[in-house]
Amino acid sequence: MTDNKNNNSNSNSNSNSRNYSNNRNNNKIYFIGAGPGDPELITVKGHRLLNSADLIVYAGSLVNPELLSNTDAQKINSYGMRLEDITSTMVEALGRGEKVVRLHSGDPSLYGAIIEQIDELAKYNVEVEIIPGVSSLFATSAALGIQLTLKGVSETLIISRPAGETLKEDDLKELSRHGATMAVFLGTHTIDEIMKTVEYPPDTPVAVVYHASWKDQKIIKGTVEDIAEKVISAGLTQSAMILIGGVVDPVQYRRSHLYSPQ
Repeated sequence: MTDNKNNNSNSNSNSNSRNYSNNRNNNKIYFIGAGPGDPELITVKGHRLLNSADLIVYAGSLVNPELLSNTDAQKINSYGMRLEDITSTMVEALGRGEKVVRLHSGDPSLYGAIIEQIDELAKYNVEVEIIPGVSSLFATSAALGIQLTLKGVSETLIISRPAGETLKEDDLKELSRHGATMAVFLGTHTIDEIMKTVEYPPDTPVAVVYHASWKDQKIIKGTVEDIAEKVISAGLTQSAMILIGGVVDPVQYRRSHLYSPQ
């Protein structure tokens, strides 16, 4: 009898998986980049899919609630949820014939942890379509009115993050030796340690932009030597981008060939 029960259980499980995968009219989940904060900085395609969704699983406070206010979809905050719970919630909605959106902040390809979700969904033969978004990095450069790459200053952009709860070791010291523009995600709470780790000259310009493109956006400028003190005094501990390099406050640069006299 036990073997029969196990066989029945496996049969039901396989049947459920087939039910989800055979729902060919709605067997896709859309991973959408919500943009950096300003609700108008989501793509046209992302906005259209968001407004036509039946279920939106969104990345907590990182997503501006204004984006969610004009849709009648069921909304679930994924903050604190296990990967398996997020997956089962979305797959069950697909099984009911619903359109499902997974809404990430910024662009999902930068620290969005999407591959593990995609791999989990693949177990149910669920397809994923990724809709790119405007990264907070680009909202930061826009807020500062700068280029991330500038001829004669830096032709290279390095994107990284410091060690923390989910990363044992980082490469910030080694990467800083290139002298390129560096964008540091997820590091405001350890900015003092970051500035002591990187090997840029002490007078290298640094900008920290909190909530780039949000209504409460805040910009703090300084140097490798003094930015940590300024940020700590301002009480910023999260939701900010750290940008290091001469592009933050360029003194000299060369004109692009694009605008050079012919």
